[in-house]
Amino acid sequence: MNLRQRVPPVPSPSRSRPPQEDETYNIIPVHNLLADHPSLRYPEVRAAAAALRSVGNLRKPPFSPWLPHMDLLDWLALFFCFQKDNVRNQREHLVLHLANAQMRLTPPPDNIDTLDGTVLRRFRKKLLKNYTNWCSYLGKKSNIWISDRREATSDQRRELLYVSMYLLIWGESANLRFVPECICYIFHNMVMELNKILEDYIDENTGQPVMPSISGENAFLNCVVKPIYETIRSEVESSKNGTAPHAAWRNYDDINEYFWSKRCFQKLKWPIDVGSNFFVTSSRGKHVGKTGFVEQRSFWNLFRSFDRLWIMLILFLQAAIIIAWEGKEFPWQALENRDVQARVLTVFFTWSGLRFLQSLLDVGMQYSLVSSETLGLGVRMVMKSIVAAAWIVIFGVFYGRIWSQRNHDRTWSNEANNRLVNFLEVAVVFIIPELLAVALFVLPWIRNFLENTNWRIFYMLSWWFQSRTFVGRGLREGLVDNIKYTLFWVVVLATKFCFSYFLQIKPLIAPSKAVLRIKDIDYEWHEFFKNSNGFAVGLLWLPVVLIYFMDLQIWYSIYSSFVGAAVGLFAHLGEIRNIQQLRLRFQFFASAIQFNLMPEEQLLNSRGTLRNKFNDAIHRLKLRYGFGRPYRKLESNQVEANKFALIWNEVIMTFREEDIISDQEVELLELPQNSWNVRVIRWPCFLLCNELLLALSQAKELVDAPDKWLWYKICKNEYRRCAVIEAYDCIKHLLLEIIKHNTEEHSIVTVLFQEIDHSLQIEKFTKTFKMTALPQLHT
Repeated sequence: MNLRQRVPPVPSPSRSRPPQEDETYNIIPVHNLLADHPSLRYPEVRAAAAALRSVGNLRKPPFSPWLPHMDLLDWLALFFCFQKDNVRNQREHLVLHLANAQMRLTPPPDNIDTLDGTVLRRFRKKLLKNYTNWCSYLGKKSNIWISDRREATSDQRRELLYVSMYLLIWGESANLRFVPECICYIFHNMVMELNKILEDYIDENTGQPVMPSISGENAFLNCVVKPIYETIRSEVESSKNGTAPHAAWRNYDDINEYFWSKRCFQKLKWPIDVGSNFFVTSSRGKHVGKTGFVEQRSFWNLFRSFDRLWIMLILFLQAAIIIAWEGKEFPWQALENRDVQARVLTVFFTWSGLRFLQSLLDVGMQYSLVSSETLGLGVRMVMKSIVAAAWIVIFGVFYGRIWSQRNHDRTWSNEANNRLVNFLEVAVVFIIPELLAVALFVLPWIRNFLENTNWRIFYMLSWWFQSRTFVGRGLREGLVDNIKYTLFWVVVLATKFCFSYFLQIKPLIAPSKAVLRIKDIDYEWHEFFKNSNGFAVGLLWLPVVLIYFMDLQIWYSIYSSFVGAAVGLFAHLGEIRNIQQLRLRFQFFASAIQFNLMPEEQLLNSRGTLRNKFNDAIHRLKLRYGFGRPYRKLESNQVEANKFALIWNEVIMTFREEDIISDQEVELLELPQNSWNVRVIRWPCFLLCNELLLALSQAKELVDAPDKWLWYKICKNEYRRCAVIEAYDCIKHLLLEIIKHNTEEHSIVTVLFQEIDHSLQIEKFTKTFKMTALPQLHT
């Protein structure tokens, strides 16, 4: 039966009845805007919900009744057969997004009771950014039929339909969310059908208005999501819990990469063709294999994955042996000889040979990626092997011409030198790709531009070097980071090569020559080279060569430890290692917050001149390294104290949410709220431990001292001063609150505290009261 001629479904009772007031919801009861809920008091929430109800003159679904309370998401659900609970979830999801975005508008819109068009446009661009980039990458025209230009007239209802469609697809996609470009493919086709409905297209087959390609109850789940999900599940099962070869099954990335080429439109089609080979798993029949990367478990991956490192080490070893064989003290002295210069050029033979080996390994490791749909990849691998082999022949021809002319003239004549220059010109052509890679590394923004752009000319230029990918483009580090990275490795490699040349390679030259000069030796083992001691020389060099290839890791470890120590030193990592050091540095932290959280007006007025900026820098150094006066006293009624308490408690609560500290440690670290009229800031408990006992012991020892001297000794420690004042104010507030007012006991306590306050004011407290009784009262 033609999908356009389907039987009208029976209306679902749940779709037909109006929403109930007690209907369940997640965060906001969007179904009932008249409900007494705190979130509905915000005009932004009501505006977003009202915008979704602007169905207007949209064509109503033909096979389902339309009720007055339905909105745009219900309209999409009836046409495209989404699940009811998905619609309810995404309705709240969309309302929360739009309301939160409108609340953040600065300045707020003139009419806060309506959804601002700018908010919706920004949200739509952000939500559909990956889809827009995907269309641009594939060279497909986006099906978002709305102009992004500011002067263009905004169709708010159409924008709401687009974002609602994407959220409904995403909400019902289950594990397909791990293949985001697959969701883009589904959205691309479904939103095209939506556009045809909005533009009143006529179906050529039936002569009726266009209807979606899928129909029936939960049709989107059964006809779109389920086939792809079942394919993913079958692939996971065929992996044998990860023990199967990597090339034998597809993971999420492999399935997602299938949608990075236009063949997904040709093979899958729309509605989705379940007979496509995309849905054939690896366990049966011909299936779609990996398209981007496949791992062949082999020892040769050690060379293939680090080919540039191996090539560099092998070429330097060859050049160093040739130069050191001359027996000069320094390498530049040996390079003055034209014969040595010519022999050093043989490194290009080795280089081209290693490239040929690398191309063969690429073929051996990536052959399973080649199929009838990816013939370009196979052509590139074969061409790389042919070109690498051709370079070996080219270098052989040009190098042979050098020595033939040199032997013919018996000296380095002009013609021989010209042939040497010709060889160098060919070598420059050979290393042009490497020079281009270095240039792109030094100028990372150019490489980022080339990777992010979707122009075909740039793709054709880069096709030889790498396959085109959608994810991970334009992620090169900045210029400063590249310079730091380069300087680090220049130092490491310079040290390694100097050490290897002077202490590993050069000392072996004389013993090697001596062994080779020995004649008429009878070996007990089999002689691989007749009339030669080459095998013995090879055994002599074997341990040195092995160390030569491995000691780069040692030099890297040495220099990375130095660099890491310097970074940690300048970043002050690990300076606070225990609670005692935290107590010592906590005061500097409080001062730094005061210094850095000044209002903008104060910043503009007091820090405008160069002198003020210099003073600020000096102040920061003092705060960081503990020079000068550590901090200004924070009292309870100051704005700085409240600001510091807010920031500090937020840090502590974040630590608790991340499960870095326990609940008991939160109680020790947080700053209590000042609810008892305490005159000083209430420091965390870990800072005030034993301070009150120490203050009491000082009072007992200085029993005959005047008040001013005793208070001076206590105030030398800021935490002790705050502990004494906090304890007195808390005891005073507690006793006056728990004792019943208008009683004799309350009057006695009130008079007692008045007498204490008066004696403190006239500095006669130590004379009026018995100080030795204070420790007994504390116990």
